[in-house]
This record gives sequence, structure tokens and C-alpha cells, in this order.
Amino acid sequence: MLIGEVSRRSGVSTRMLRHYDSLGLVQPTGRTSGGYREYSADDIRRLFHVESLRTLGLSLNDAKRALDEADFAPTELVGDLIRHTRQRIAAEEELLAKLERVDAAAPAEWDDVLRIVALLRALESESAARRQQAVLSHDESAPLPVEALVAAVLSEDDPNVAGALQWSLARAAGRGLADLAVGLDSEVVDVRRRAVSAIAAVPAAEATVLLRRALTDSDDTVRGRAALALGSRGSIDSMPVLLDMVVDGQRDVEAAEVLGLLAEVSPAANDVVRALQDTLDNADDVTTRLRITQALAEIPGTSAREALARLADDSERTIAATAAAIVSTQDRGRGSRRQSEC
Repeated sequence: MLIGEVSRRSGVSTRMLRHYDSLGLVQPTGRTSGGYREYSADDIRRLFHVESLRTLGLSLNDAKRALDEADFAPTELVGDLIRHTRQRIAAEEELLAKLERVDAAAPAEWDDVLRIVALLRALESESAARRQQAVLSHDESAPLPVEALVAAVLSEDDPNVAGALQWSLARAAGRGLADLAVGLDSEVVDVRRRAVSAIAAVPAAEATVLLRRALTDSDDTVRGRAALALGSRGSIDSMPVLLDMVVDGQRDVEAAEVLGLLAEVSPAANDVVRALQDTLDNADDVTTRLRITQALAEIPGTSAREALARLADDSERTIAATAAAIVSTQDRGRGSRRQSEC
């Protein structure tokens, strides 16, 4: 069979067939009287063997060794091919993810693409300072690769970089919340903590819904971050968790301040005081009762003041002294306000 017909039947170009011949990979066993290459049935069979090996990723040299060397074992080579293929697939998947993130940002011009790519590369940097600077310096008029920012904030350990990422997502008008919601369902507690912190920075109403969902998380920190954010937004749903935070001493000062804010912006002042009083009456240790007493100082209204006045006569001297000092400070504050009004 002449080279042209072999090419047509095999799909291998005549140029490649001549290259195989020069390498000694597939050499025609005969020549016509005119000097043309003539392939036998065995030559064609070898050609198809070569092409089969090439589909596995073997180089031409490895394919020749596999066919010509009787002691050439495939195990090691196939193992190398598997490793290289996995590396290539991982690289292609990484490239695909990057392209999808660029596309999701909907760049209008090539300058936008370049800015997005620069930010994506900076987010991969080992330098926390570079990552932070890249996020903070990103042109506000340029499209934001929100999906990439979410992925970064859910894996970021550096608090300064995390803060920059949260700020950037907060100005994305609620975009990215769906991906952050996925982070709330992660089995990794650190991911859930990062997710709730990022959601708390987003002012959109959809974020409030997600924060309410986080109130039932199994992790104290996740619940606490959600409660502080919700309470600051005036949501009474956060009150039970905030009360637990005061009792447990988990960011209790912040929790007390937010309880005070809740009492100001909602008709919940009496409910807050009643809940604190009930908890205080059932508490055994002085430290917990002292935290609750101090929390009452943050609650406006007469109910909190009356509770503190009663605590000024508490049998525990530390509780009584603290309550008395708070009442005295509040009285001086009221007196100063009355004088200034006069």
C-alpha cells in the first residue's frame, strides 16, 4: 500500500508518516520500482499500534520503546502518564474557573478584563499585604469578580485581608450572598465563621434572612456573630442568643450594648430586662450575676433602673456595689442633663 493510500485510510498525514519513517517508528518494509514507500499489512498494524499509544499520551520515543523493547514495562510509564494527566486536568480546571470568574464579572472592555485578572492573581499571592492592597485598590468603576471574592473570603485566615474582602463584597449590592449561603452549610466551622462575618457586612435584606438562619448554628461563634449583626439591625430574633452571650461571657460587653440598642429601637426593653432578671435569679456563680448586672446598665428605661436599684441591696457585696455605682452614675448623668437643659 502506497503512502498516499495509507494516509487516507489511517488519517495520519503523509508528512507525519515520513516523520515516523525517519525516526524508525513505522518504516515501510518495501519500495516500488519507482522508489516509492510501500507499506505491508504488518506495517499498517504497527502504525495503528503507534496511534493507539499516542492517544494515551505517550511520546513518540516512548511509543517506539514500547513496541521495540521486549523488557519495556508499562506500569511505571502508565503511572507517570496518570500523574501528568491529573496535573494537566487540574491546571485546565483552574484556568476554566478563572475564565468563568472573569466572565461572571461581565467586563465591558479589555481594560476591565486586565483589572480583574490582576486582582485574581493578587488573591493567589502568599503575601497578605499584597492580597489586602489588591482588594482595597481595585477600581470601584471596574467590574467585581464577586465569585472569586467569595471564594477568597471563605478561605482567608488573615483578619486584615478578610476585612478588606468583606468590605468589597459589602459594596456588591447583595451579589455573592448565594455563594456565601453555601459557606454557611459547610462542615468546616472556620468556613461558616468566615461566611457569617462576610454576610454580616452586607446591608441587603437577603443578608438578614441568612443571619437569622445562622442563629441556629451549632457553633457558639457563628451564632454570636449572627446575633450581634442582627441585633444591630434591630431584629428582636437575636435576643435569646445575645442573652446567652452575656451569661456565658462570650463577647458579653458587645452583646449587652446590642441588647441596649434593641431596647431603644423596639418595644422590647421590658422583655430584655425581664429575661436578664430571670437569668440572674437562676444564676449560681457571682461572675455570671455580675455580667448580667453590668448588662442592665446598657438597657434604657425605668425597668432596668428598678432592677439595678433592687440589686444595690443584693446580699452579694460585689453585685450590690456594682449596681449602686451604676445607679449613681446614671443619676449624675440625669442631673447633668437637667442642668444643661435649664
